[in-house]
Amino acid sequence: MADDTFPARADTKPANGSRRRLLASTGVLLAFQVIPSLSRASTIVAVRTWPADEYTRVTLEMDTELKAEHFTLDNPHRLVVDIQGVTINSTIKELVSKIRPNDPYIASVRVGQNRADVVRLVMDLKQPIAPQVFTLKPIGEYKYRLVLDLYPKIAQDPLLAILNNTESDPLASVLEDLAQNAPLADAPVPTVPGQNLPSKPSAPPPPSRLPPIATKPNEPAPAPPSFTRQRSKPLLIAIDPGHGGEDPGAIGRAGTREKDIVLSIAKRLKKLIDAQPNTRAYLTRDGDYFVPLHVRVQKARRVKADLFISVHADAWIKPSARGSSVYALSQNGASSAAARMMAKRENEADLIGGVNLGSHNEQVAKVLLDLSTTAQINDSMRVGDMILGEIGKINTLHKRNVERAGFAVLKAPDIPSILIETAFISNPEEERKLRSDRHQDRIARAVLVGINGYFESSPTLAQRS
Repeated sequence: MADDTFPARADTKPANGSRRRLLASTGVLLAFQVIPSLSRASTIVAVRTWPADEYTRVTLEMDTELKAEHFTLDNPHRLVVDIQGVTINSTIKELVSKIRPNDPYIASVRVGQNRADVVRLVMDLKQPIAPQVFTLKPIGEYKYRLVLDLYPKIAQDPLLAILNNTESDPLASVLEDLAQNAPLADAPVPTVPGQNLPSKPSAPPPPSRLPPIATKPNEPAPAPPSFTRQRSKPLLIAIDPGHGGEDPGAIGRAGTREKDIVLSIAKRLKKLIDAQPNTRAYLTRDGDYFVPLHVRVQKARRVKADLFISVHADAWIKPSARGSSVYALSQNGASSAAARMMAKRENEADLIGGVNLGSHNEQVAKVLLDLSTTAQINDSMRVGDMILGEIGKINTLHKRNVERAGFAVLKAPDIPSILIETAFISNPEEERKLRSDRHQDRIARAVLVGINGYFESSPTLAQRS
């Protein structure tokens, strides 16, 4: 079938020369086989979409292994995916209604039975993309998954993401200068095959045109931190809400999802940090989408963060487990069996969320394997101690000392990095607290006090280096 609804495959002889020139001029991604042979017909059991500014993910869950082919077309931009060994059913038809109007990449989806055992998806796109199509084996609650990641053709720069939120910020010109003078090679923008690097930002507006940060009527100005410093660059705190998208994290008995709670706490903490003079926060994810562990580290390094804080909520098989914990990286094994188990669980987020291992490049491998410096770990322990002490004033502590283990997300060699387990979401009482706006605010404020105490007592690792 080769009409406008279901365009010809890239390896099908075109009806005329213009079709051949069209495919050649758009750099068609030739079809590839994801997994070799089928033992029996597959059934599509679920479809999900995760639209975000960074990329849109579409997943199709099936009960058996599968193979798929994909290619792109231009004028207009489309992604075509042929799923072999399946027949159309009501579940895959649901994909049409799951495309949201605010999706940055997908305008609409058409689904049809292209051949007897091939279902074809045609995605009408809003902009050129660099698609990543791969499969995942069963893990957790998921069966086999076909993953379609639609990245923008031009990679997004985390530094520019900060600038986009600082139009009325007195520090905008400082951050703009940082973006203009930070070589991409220092900490590369996370890219995938087929993407191009972003261009440098344009010159900032004159500082005199930048109004001060506004406050709400009758709202007192935010209290300044208890320390002062002269810096050409504002302090930048990278806040990393764990999990997201396909990876819900731990789930409480009342159905509370870890990914939702930690994102809410992270946004509250960001608001508090941004309200302080000469201090800014950056979220590694600001919505419900999955970010691989190494990309979280890359983002923090790209924005030259002075501190990295990963926010999580703990879980255990017994509902009686309770309390908050703070973890730092260990070079020489975990500080306890519990810390080792925790690191193993958090490091498995990539398996659940879904990472295309075939697209990892040498720089990604270096970030994942790089042993952090002794200075980084020492600073991490100091800030961890201060934050743990403040959290202990508002919640029971599960561990009274900072624990250490091999967390992949803490492996930035030049940024002090900690992971906070705010409470046990598997404990019914603590789950109720985590759902409370008031308790989330208390957690965020406790972390802020700990951050301020750390920077008051120590020069940052970034300043020393």
